[in-house]
Amino acid sequence: MSEKTKITTKDIRRAKGARRLVWLTAYDTVTARLAVAGGADALLVGDSLGNTILGLENSVPVTLEMMLHHTAAVARAKPAALLIADVPFAIAHYSFDRVLDACAQLMRAGAEAVKIEGGTDMAPVIARLVAAGVPVCGHVGLQPQQVFRLGGYKKFGASADEAEQVRADALAVAEAGAFAIVGEMLAPATAAAVRDALPVPLIGIGSGADCDGQILVIHDLLGLTENPPPFAKPRARLADAAVAAIAGWAAEVRG
Repeated sequence: MSEKTKITTKDIRRAKGARRLVWLTAYDTVTARLAVAGGADALLVGDSLGNTILGLENSVPVTLEMMLHHTAAVARAKPAALLIADVPFAIAHYSFDRVLDACAQLMRAGAEAVKIEGGTDMAPVIARLVAAGVPVCGHVGLQPQQVFRLGGYKKFGASADEAEQVRADALAVAEAGAFAIVGEMLAPATAAAVRDALPVPLIGIGSGADCDGQILVIHDLLGLTENPPPFAKPRARLADAAVAAIAGWAAEVRG
């Protein structure tokens, strides 16, 4: 798809079975421009900004105000890619009026869709949001906002029962009207089975190759993260290059 052609949720849906989708996180105007120039179909302003760029331990402390700030920064790049924003911790479990208001604020800041973690439990909320005009991307498997309940990060779908629960969660979210679903840290066989069962794209992260597309944190891809997850193989070493450039300039100044 041409860089000048604006990608919509309809385009993402239509890609199912036709082409693999490339999604990346973006947290500001610079990362948004780089991701789109490199060919990203969608940009996620993820609440991963907490641990990726704000120095937080995880995504739980990320607030709606933080998400609005970074969503607006990404939107200023006027990306051709679809712009999706995470609904941060706990908000999706508030009263529907509060959830809808939070999504409306994210869309006014520039988001063209929102992403909500959760499966069968969140399907009724997702259905109401879609009916209200809010495009929703689902998120099943590992849900980082549940890190304290889980006691850490783990793979999902290794056992038959867990695989069936992931499948049920994904189908419920799709039936509620989600245009795509992120599947995080799924056992590869489970990811493949869920992909085949879904009418919408399954976007994998740490879930093997048998998904309709992949998403990565852009800092992990570019080698800007100190300890990237094992599934995120850096395609560049920009941190090393940046340190070398700064050290060279510092030597000039001191010399």
